[in-house]
Amino acid sequence: MEYKNFFNRIGVSDEETKKRLEEIRWEYFFGPDKVYVSVDDDMGYIVDTGNNDARTEGMSYGMMLCVQLDMKEEFDRIWKWSKTNMFMTEGYNEGYFAWSCATDGHKNADGPAPDGEEYYAMALFFASHRWGDGEGIFEYSKEAKDILSAMIHKGSATRGGAPMFNNENHQILFVPGSSFTDPSYHLPHFYELFAQWAYEEDREFFKEAVKASREYLVKACHPDTGFSAEYAEFDGSPMSRPLPWTRDRHDWFYSDSYRTVANIALDYLWNGIDEGQIKACANIQKALLEDMRADSFHIYEIDGRVAGPDALHPIGILATVAEAGIAAGENEISNEWLKKFYETPLRKGVRRYYDNCLYFFAFLALSGNYRIW
Repeated sequence: MEYKNFFNRIGVSDEETKKRLEEIRWEYFFGPDKVYVSVDDDMGYIVDTGNNDARTEGMSYGMMLCVQLDMKEEFDRIWKWSKTNMFMTEGYNEGYFAWSCATDGHKNADGPAPDGEEYYAMALFFASHRWGDGEGIFEYSKEAKDILSAMIHKGSATRGGAPMFNNENHQILFVPGSSFTDPSYHLPHFYELFAQWAYEEDREFFKEAVKASREYLVKACHPDTGFSAEYAEFDGSPMSRPLPWTRDRHDWFYSDSYRTVANIALDYLWNGIDEGQIKACANIQKALLEDMRADSFHIYEIDGRVAGPDALHPIGILATVAEAGIAAGENEISNEWLKKFYETPLRKGVRRYYDNCLYFFAFLALSGNYRIW
């Protein structure tokens, strides 16, 4: 498989791209504005600087970044911290990871967030293939298979709790047992690989999940803007039902939503399959073009109307919409997004964690360094 450097489109050489990637790696993991923290002799975590905690989202993201960059020591440190502090060995959510922990390791919650499990499993499979399996928790492939098994089979006659997938429509759930989903959790490019590498009895499920997720993303992305809601019903419509744990809205284009077109683009990069979902990538670049030029992103309804003040994560929007250019094709608009992204540095300040995670992934994909291992 060929991994292209899309920055060549705007006149950036491979050598310049390599240098910039090393700068990003150093700043994210080791610089004065790092989000990676090494602790004890053999552990480390990714801190959500806006909330001062460690989340399975960021921990699994950090592991994926490490395996892509051949950073085995940091990978193992993050994984050991995850298994030591976040993994639940008993109770309703046995086999899952607590979605949030304090930086001293104690659990802030006893519930999981399925996107964390998805990224943990994929990063572990890649680690197994790139570095080979070790012993105990470092038998990466077994750990990945066990995570996927729990995601499907919890709630069965033989295992308590609730699954992370709806076993009828094969859609990932917002939380185990919930009646709705999060479009940005739909990762058909991961499911393609899970269908090859999961336990034999789980592979057919993921084959169905691939198809279900691509079809779902077509419905979840607005036909004109390409925007998806943060949370959505199984038919793709924005989920506006009240939730017991929050009074906030989640039926608009906001923080979680930014990842959806990036996921579509990466799936297209790895698999080249279009079921109608990739039109969202060109649509979103057009819909946000003038706001990108004005350096002024907002909170939006999914039809494009401004619904709130300045976006909390503007660099995250810029990065993911630039990454959408992978599937949008080479044209003036796509190249303008690419140039703007390349010329924009990582975010500083207290809210840098989420933006810089999305930035890092976008740079990897666009530079040809987000690879199947």
